[in-house]
Amino acid sequence: ALFSISFSSKHKNNMLSLKCLVESNSLKSIPSKYICLNKNEEHDSILLNETENVPIIDFSQLISVDFNIRSMAIQKLGDACRDWGFFMLINHGVSEKLRDEVLRGSQCFFDLSSEDKKEYIGEKLFDPIRCGTSFNIKVDKTLYWRDYLKCYVHPQLHVPNKPIAFSETLEEYVTKSRELIGELLKGISMSLGLEENYIHKMMNVDMGSQLLVINYYPPCPKPELVMGLPAHTDHGLLTLLMQNELCGLQIEHNGKWIPVNPLPNSFLINTGDHLEILTNGKYKSVVHRALVMNKKSARISVGTAHGPTLDTIVTPAPELLSKNNPSTYRGITYKDYLQLQQSRELERRSCLDYIRI
Repeated sequence: ALFSISFSSKHKNNMLSLKCLVESNSLKSIPSKYICLNKNEEHDSILLNETENVPIIDFSQLISVDFNIRSMAIQKLGDACRDWGFFMLINHGVSEKLRDEVLRGSQCFFDLSSEDKKEYIGEKLFDPIRCGTSFNIKVDKTLYWRDYLKCYVHPQLHVPNKPIAFSETLEEYVTKSRELIGELLKGISMSLGLEENYIHKMMNVDMGSQLLVINYYPPCPKPELVMGLPAHTDHGLLTLLMQNELCGLQIEHNGKWIPVNPLPNSFLINTGDHLEILTNGKYKSVVHRALVMNKKSARISVGTAHGPTLDTIVTPAPELLSKNNPSTYRGITYKDYLQLQQSRELERRSCLDYIRI
């Protein structure tokens, strides 16, 4: 039988960690608070399509000294941003060893005791380090099958000092991801017909915000009843994502859900809300979701969301506007947008709709 969780003092620690709850109760059934009642409706409303594949961008071509090779790669990058809002990045130069160390360290972090993680349980949006569960337990009607660690890693680096050596691994990793995103933004600027450092200058990217989000989706006895994260878009310009060998990410494309199965040693990149705003809708922030699909093993994903400085007012680039293409978004600071998104339930493109003219 299904049963409810009472978030009394008895479950205070478990409330902050789904992993602890799963392990302490040896769950055979799903707590009612986690049952996603409209999940089947969402599944039925948009058909799955497993025949189309996310575009592949070769990073080595994007930074090639050969003008023709680079030009073709930039055009391909622009097409991927316009038509998909998602692509796989290969030949990026980040070692498999570093990627594996990040995933191992992430598992070790979530394996820490509640006591060890207690100092990282932040309650405020801009706390440098926060760990918790679901998305926002203050507003979520249904709790999501997910624990998380969120760290602001730029312009100042904030990472946990446990487990041992995890902080050094994360520092190297987020630096590498920032370098990749920097080059991708140059390519995107050029794909729009702008000077290659246009986005860097307009968004103050070098001092911009970088948020590390590590998601832990525990095994679930009845994964068809729960949701890892519902359909939503990401804030920021670009998100860089890697995961362990387990799948679960799906993106919405042409009215269908596309399951994403990354190539070995590739990164997934998706365009965020603020790239859509900046390009006045030419490059759309794509809706995606995380399903829970495994009964025996945990899925781990590691994302870094890259945005402007918190006080930057993001508006469509004037160079992309015309009489026939007027601005379709009102300006809002990046900080205010984050507060708007994080204060409400995840719901597809609701925040973008809020600032649409």
